[in-house]
Amino acid sequence: MSPDGTPLLVLALVAVALTAVLIAVGWDRGGRLRWPLRLVAVVAALLSVSATVLVQLNRMTEAYSTDAEPEPEAGPEPAAEETPGGSQLLTVTVAGKASGLTSTMYVYLPAAYRTGTQRFPVMEALHGYPGSPRTWLRKLQVRSRLDTEIAEGRMAPAVVLFAPNTPRQLLDTECTNLRGGPQSETFLTVDVPAYAMAHFRVRTDRAGWGLIGYSAGGYCASSLALRHPDRYAAAASMSGLAGPEIVVGDGTEDTLHNVVWRLEHLPRPPVALWIGWADDEQGTRRDALRIARAARPPVSVTTAMVQRGGHSHAVWRQMEGPAFDWLSAHLARPLP
Repeated sequence: MSPDGTPLLVLALVAVALTAVLIAVGWDRGGRLRWPLRLVAVVAALLSVSATVLVQLNRMTEAYSTDAEPEPEAGPEPAAEETPGGSQLLTVTVAGKASGLTSTMYVYLPAAYRTGTQRFPVMEALHGYPGSPRTWLRKLQVRSRLDTEIAEGRMAPAVVLFAPNTPRQLLDTECTNLRGGPQSETFLTVDVPAYAMAHFRVRTDRAGWGLIGYSAGGYCASSLALRHPDRYAAAASMSGLAGPEIVVGDGTEDTLHNVVWRLEHLPRPPVALWIGWADDEQGTRRDALRIARAARPPVSVTTAMVQRGGHSHAVWRQMEGPAFDWLSAHLARPLP
């Protein structure tokens, strides 16, 4: 039974209901064993409620999942899954030489990829924490969204890479190189691009590369674009903060790893940023406005807001179409 599946959630809810019934029926029974039985019943009730909360939390964050997914095949050809519209979703393994990290990555190839010899722009899509690249595919239905945006002409055909932000789902790296820990920034900005350029027909110039992310991945997108302007031309952040919510280990959390600090204290690179937030989420709203105020040419900032929804997949499903369209407009087109 999948740890993030509906059957397990239903089973947990049934356990909560059963313990409630047992407490109601047997509370005043048991004679001399009444108090030990009451204690057992209360503990069982607490455990069942806790289990239900954890199952639902896991369904939202996908920290653990055993759902069947395409796995990489042996040999040079990656596993692929095709849609009727012609796009492909590949599963590949990236063995990072620079970072020392090896992780599974999903690769979206547009329908146009199969029909010519063009080199396509690339978008790296970064997920939140807790979470994984699967969240893009399952919770945000990104594949059908990309198919729609491209088919209706709002977005140019592009290769989209869904790489993990961390080698372990319960370790939050915020896409940084942790001192004494995983070198996630190097993996995402060196190893992933190197793999894509070696295996797919993609543009190799910075004008053809961009970043997009939600939640922690939104912070990652804007931060990495400013930290590596030689590699990326634009970035879109959906509900991302201005700084990391972890200790990187080198004391730069509020300086070099903070988007606002970089915009205010360092030379500004020619990077375009799209910053989106829900107006009823105070933290991301505050940081988005701070980023917009701190930006000066040659940095450009486009802001977008939805009225309500907080920090949720529902908000990011509203944002992802416009965010991908904007990012596409700020990247170079497919190159003959």
